[in-house]
Amino acid sequence: GKKRLDLAGPLLANLFRMLFRKLTKDVYRYLQKCVETHKEFNLALAVKHNTITNGLKYSLATGNWGDQKKSMASKAGVSQVLNRYTYASTLSHLRRCNTPLGREGKIAKPRQLHNTHWGMVCPAETPEGQACGLVKNLSLMSCISVGSLSAPVIEFLEEWGLESLEENAHSSTPCTKVFVNGVWMGVHRDPANLVKTIKKLRRKDDISPEVSVVRDIRERELRLYTDAGRVCRPLFIVEEQQLAIQKKHIRWLNQKTSDDGEEYKWDQLVRGGVIELLDAEEEETVMICMTPEDLENSRLQSSGDNTLDNEDFDPAARLKSGVNAHTWTHCEIHPSMILGVCASIIPFPDHNQ
Repeated sequence: GKKRLDLAGPLLANLFRMLFRKLTKDVYRYLQKCVETHKEFNLALAVKHNTITNGLKYSLATGNWGDQKKSMASKAGVSQVLNRYTYASTLSHLRRCNTPLGREGKIAKPRQLHNTHWGMVCPAETPEGQACGLVKNLSLMSCISVGSLSAPVIEFLEEWGLESLEENAHSSTPCTKVFVNGVWMGVHRDPANLVKTIKKLRRKDDISPEVSVVRDIRERELRLYTDAGRVCRPLFIVEEQQLAIQKKHIRWLNQKTSDDGEEYKWDQLVRGGVIELLDAEEEETVMICMTPEDLENSRLQSSGDNTLDNEDFDPAARLKSGVNAHTWTHCEIHPSMILGVCASIIPFPDHNQ
């Protein structure tokens, strides 16, 4: 669940970088030869214009990602022909991800479903046979972070009292280490406040909504991630045991415009602090409620009222857990969103034959 996925963008960027390096190397060799043999330097001969074109074409056509000459070392099967069998199979193929492990070894561990996959990867849709569990499909609402610059986040941290490592090398006060994309930036005295502020800014769209903020209290660490390829999923925000989403938001979504006459879509929900994108690592630091009804019940329970109970007993209903902490921070949009494209169209997936 915490792994990064390589999408088309980074893959093509790396390929282009490699081909461009090759191009510059060729120009350098040509110049060297010209100098040694005292020849006139000709630009048209120096720059091999089709190096990059042919390299990109070769990789996209064969699926061997990387240099043509080192085709053994490169990854195979990166680009595939899009499956046009049915509409559903096309959508499913577009949300497929592959684990680059040898198919020969019959190792069970990487094939098993992991707890952190909940809501990120479909638990049902995977091929049978030797690729079982290695080829996964993304769940319906999960999306992959595009990656943003870490500079605005670092700038913000410095404004909010981040102390650099040089200043307090010998101080004995307990501080929390702050990491940005795995790089230790400095320490901070009041992490609780800092996390609260960062989350507030993220919900107001001052910081990119896909930045993830993980506070590890036991290890005294605060980890921020802005990199690409993290699998995120949306959740309703719960503030003071109430859903942040209200009837007006639903109305605006239905009429596609807010009361001010501006268009109202998914992005506006995220920017308005109603919905939040969480990745697998941040999900471990929050409390997620299953349904809005559970939220209502826990609120009534904590205030000492009777809970709303269904009189007729349903044997197939989900078992409710007992009394636990009434401090929800998020709520699932819908539990069925753990399924992928194909598993979602199975009728009665919770019943056997």
